[in-house]
Amino acid sequence: MEIVIASSNKGKIKEIQEILNNYKIISLKELNIDINIEIKEDGKNFLENAIKKATEISKFVDGKLSIADDSGIEIEYLNGFPGVHTKRWMEGTDRQRNLAILDKLKGVPKEKRKITFITAIALTDGKELITAEGKIDGYVSENIRGENGFGFDEIFELDDGRTLAELSSDEKNKISSRRKALEILKRNLASN
Repeated sequence: MEIVIASSNKGKIKEIQEILNNYKIISLKELNIDINIEIKEDGKNFLENAIKKATEISKFVDGKLSIADDSGIEIEYLNGFPGVHTKRWMEGTDRQRNLAILDKLKGVPKEKRKITFITAIALTDGKELITAEGKIDGYVSENIRGENGFGFDEIFELDDGRTLAELSSDEKNKISSRRKALEILKRNLASN
């Protein structure tokens, strides 16, 4: 069976394929579906956005299973900011957003710098829906560290003191919120 994803991110497709190994993960591009779906991510949480994206994709693939995810960070000291607006709260690069977050937390002690990375995943055939969420907790580091990563990896510090960007790709993939969500989705899929 095939699962369609509206992403061309090879790393994401590879990770999904490794976990949902009973299925073939294919992109819209591979199906020669050349559409530019502009989905307004206006959900109240990551799960609502993931469901909206998966449902929209399913309209173009004629009953095939469609998968989509939405993810971001929530910083406890900032009342869950940036939350569902993780990628959109500020124009600029990942580095510029990270520096702005570090500036917002300047002088805040480590124990109050708690951060959660959340990934929500939705899978649908247009009729039935299966969802899952995965989380990883840490702290916002006091400065940017690490070269191996993207997004907020360089400021997301684990309990062992390393940022996600200081981990190898294999180490990061084993603990990622996407992996956790995919493992839950796999179990939910098996029980349906």
